[in-house]
Amino acid sequence: MPGSLADHLRQMARNNAWANARLHAACLRLTPEEFAAPRTGFFPSLRRTLNHILIVDRSYLADLKGPGRKHPVDPIPYPDAVDLAAAQAETDRELVRLCDELDDAGLDRVVPIDRRDGVAYRETVGAILAHLFQHQIHHRGQAHAMLSGTRVAPPQLDEFFLASDAPRRDAELKRLKLERR
Repeated sequence: MPGSLADHLRQMARNNAWANARLHAACLRLTPEEFAAPRTGFFPSLRRTLNHILIVDRSYLADLKGPGRKHPVDPIPYPDAVDLAAAQAETDRELVRLCDELDDAGLDRVVPIDRRDGVAYRETVGAILAHLFQHQIHHRGQAHAMLSGTRVAPPQLDEFFLASDAPRRDAELKRLKLERR
């Protein structure tokens, strides 16, 4: 049903993939040294910040799909910006597929979350997805600010991604191997 929470989260998943692709495309214009250079932020480089986003995305996706979250030992599993961008794009497509399969009843399903601290966390799929998108926006903002301190201008990430503006996004979504829904 149009206008449902599930519909909103499907739109958020696409917006998320679009914003990640724009941010990664800008970072691909940096040299490897610039990408890894120390910067001011919670994770002190673009490379560390963008790897953190990917790690968290994959962790929550594993929780949402069932037991089996893997806790990475390496905080930078993808030191190369090209490999990281490809891994994030595939993870974003996986998140879109997961959201496309959900309905409002599925959003109320409660799943365990493995955070390795001994607490038995359980949360609804809808709440996990809302948190995941908020997490993405938060850290993308940090990466955006870091990028503004480089020779590469940070991309626009907060353009309209509404139904009335969607035709302008179709080409970008197609390039990301996604469709408007």
